[in-house]
Amino acid sequence: MSQMASKKSNRGLKPGQPRSKGSSKSSKAGLQFPVARIRRLLKKGRYGERVGTGAPIYLAAVLEYLTAEILELAGNAARDNKKHRITPRFIQLAIRNDEELNNFLSGVTISEGGVLPFIHATLLPKKTAHASTSQAD
Repeated sequence: MSQMASKKSNRGLKPGQPRSKGSSKSSKAGLQFPVARIRRLLKKGRYGERVGTGAPIYLAAVLEYLTAEILELAGNAARDNKKHRITPRFIQLAIRNDEELNNFLSGVTISEGGVLPFIHATLLPKKTAHASTSQAD
């Protein structure tokens, strides 16, 4: 009797049909980010008394989208500089050159990111008329 109690039932399966492996919440939602981990962290963080079933899925989708957007722009910045590796510098350039991401992450400091290159117009060398007249001679 104890052996039968520990054995899983085969209800709904045809005889000889193997059990299918369970699928993760992330794969069901078609996401790469871990839905179950985000749910656990939401519950553990005590952000609310209860956590709905759709909340961790939605949060995982938003985080995945933002990550993909930043990585695409950073990859473009790396390719523009003829590099194959995305560094914090390229992430910084990608975020600060995109208006919406810069606004969203305005209070964020990226370690080893550096600053955007900018030279004020008054500090640039002035183009003189003397250079153009010497070419005419």
